[in-house]
Amino acid sequence: MCEVFISADPQSYDARTRSVRLHGVVTSIRLENLFWQVLEEIAQRDGMVVVQLIERLYDELVAARGEVGNFASFLRVSALRYEAMVAQGRIPADTSVAIHSLDARAVLHELPQGWGPASAENRVRTLPVTARRHA
Repeated sequence: MCEVFISADPQSYDARTRSVRLHGVVTSIRLENLFWQVLEEIAQRDGMVVVQLIERLYDELVAARGEVGNFASFLRVSALRYEAMVAQGRIPADTSVAIHSLDARAVLHELPQGWGPASAENRVRTLPVTARRHA
């Protein structure tokens, strides 16, 4: 079993830091090379470069959630979700099909547990004990 994982090219899990400008503010993001490659593929599907994709994801995350939290982790999860959705056939493997052209509701329909938006019940359970008392 482990050979499937340990045979990975060591460069794929070497981390690389990129400086990106998000609305005039320069920030550094450190991800493993394989995550950068997946983000580049996602960006190319919609005619963007990876920095444009990152800025768009950042903006949409702020608009939806009001905060960003751990943005590097968000990018890793986004790359993993993309690969899983391609593997499940939710997103076409044909990279000439733009992500923005897909019906998001169809792609997200009946996601596996834990992959979709947290329900109000789940959000309460994940709050720290002190926050739960005030919720």
